[in-house]
Amino acid sequence: MSETFHVVPVELHETIVRSAYLHRGFDAAEADHAAKLATAATRHGIRTHNAIKALHLDELFGSKAGGCVPKASIRRLPTRFKAAEVWDAQKKLGQAVAWEAIDTCMKLADTYGCGTVSIDNAFHYLWGGGYVMEAAKRGYIAYTNCTASLAEVVPFRGKHPTLGTNPHSWGFPTTEAVGYPIVIDWATSVIAMGRVQQLKREGKPLPPNAAVDKDGNPTTDPDKAVSLLPFGDHKGYGLSLINEIVAGFIGGSLPTIRSRAPVAGEKQNCAFFFQVIHPEAMSGGAFAKGRSQAANVKAVLADILGHGNEQCMLPGQLEAEAARRSERLGGLLFSTAEVAALNEIAHEAGVAPLDPAALPTA
Repeated sequence: MSETFHVVPVELHETIVRSAYLHRGFDAAEADHAAKLATAATRHGIRTHNAIKALHLDELFGSKAGGCVPKASIRRLPTRFKAAEVWDAQKKLGQAVAWEAIDTCMKLADTYGCGTVSIDNAFHYLWGGGYVMEAAKRGYIAYTNCTASLAEVVPFRGKHPTLGTNPHSWGFPTTEAVGYPIVIDWATSVIAMGRVQQLKREGKPLPPNAAVDKDGNPTTDPDKAVSLLPFGDHKGYGLSLINEIVAGFIGGSLPTIRSRAPVAGEKQNCAFFFQVIHPEAMSGGAFAKGRSQAANVKAVLADILGHGNEQCMLPGQLEAEAARRSERLGGLLFSTAEVAALNEIAHEAGVAPLDPAALPTA
């Protein structure tokens, strides 16, 4: 049987989210950035990285634990490279830093063809796909990765979690070709820890071979899952390793102490990497049969989805369908358990809770 969702108006959702961040000491701009990302995630069906997850992370590792500093300012570090910026986030709210980073990359790409922003001393930015999707909607090719808050993933053939879930996110401007941006966005574990928390709320089991218990044995019980496994064995491991190496070049420190108890002389925050490319900077100009760049991309995708593959799905399609459904229903979709979690947030922030009985269902 399909799950019943409550339709929550965007304004009510964002009032709760903004109020929660303001209550925790963040400024209005930070609260707006957090609400913007939370709305985008929920609208596109990303239930593992919504406001509930964001505020839970802040409670565990952020403003309540010293890992995130409300009202902090980004410090831009000197560099001789015009198309690349390096920032010390100084533990500023990750969503605020990330939105500014993707905007900066797009401006650099307009001038130099590409732009990168590398960020040290950051706090987790939640759904990386939201940032690259925004760039893709505006006509750019975008990529981001980050190191996760905790080392929760056991490396391939290993026993102890020494890697983060370490997501990668790519966005491509394909709206003209297929009706929406292609967005490839995933954690490098079989599932994200946010998915474990979501399934725990819903009283559902984990997929097989996704997590292990405290003794290192595979488990499908979300209450017993303490560590995760990389997807695709050595392939997911390799992709996760990329994030840790990139972070190492930026300034990130040891994964196993990230967001843990303070260690003298060590750094214990996340690192981000953003890159945006202007499509014109990639064009060789010699497209077959006189096609334009956009027409050529459309032809390539049509070929991939042809030959009997017409029912295949493109990355970003589910998110686009979720966004259309949300728009059609006039709000954001939350399960009963998620509405209850939002109401706990509302209670903390001192604002009116949602009334499930008054909300339309879908």
